[in-house]
Amino acid sequence: MPKTLHTDKAPAAIGPYSQGVIHNGFLFTAGQIAIDPANGQIVAGDVVAQTERVLANLKAILSEAGATWNDVVKTTVFLHDMSDFPAVNEAYARALGDARPARSTVQVSALPRNVLVEIEAIVAVR
Repeated sequence: MPKTLHTDKAPAAIGPYSQGVIHNGFLFTAGQIAIDPANGQIVAGDVVAQTERVLANLKAILSEAGATWNDVVKTTVFLHDMSDFPAVNEAYARALGDARPARSTVQVSALPRNVLVEIEAIVAVR
């Protein structure tokens, strides 16, 4: 049976979904956007600031599951504008360190709350 995951260190779900679900040894995260969990607001700044917040939100969910970036097997990055890819890639590389999960990056026409980036992850958990 799937187990839902919740941490106050990442934004609460704003709809009928969970921050993450653990099933059969994997954590599937909801897509994270640049919401500061302390105040529920989108972080100010450019795509780098938003990416850093998104990755901090994901890291909080990973931590709640007892996982790290090294346990991430796949991420999907959704960008409002593919020209932001180099800046997002640099922030992503800084946050993940030596971890090298598989990754897909796609451009989408719009994201929730008009953010510039959203990232989801699939994670192997113990």
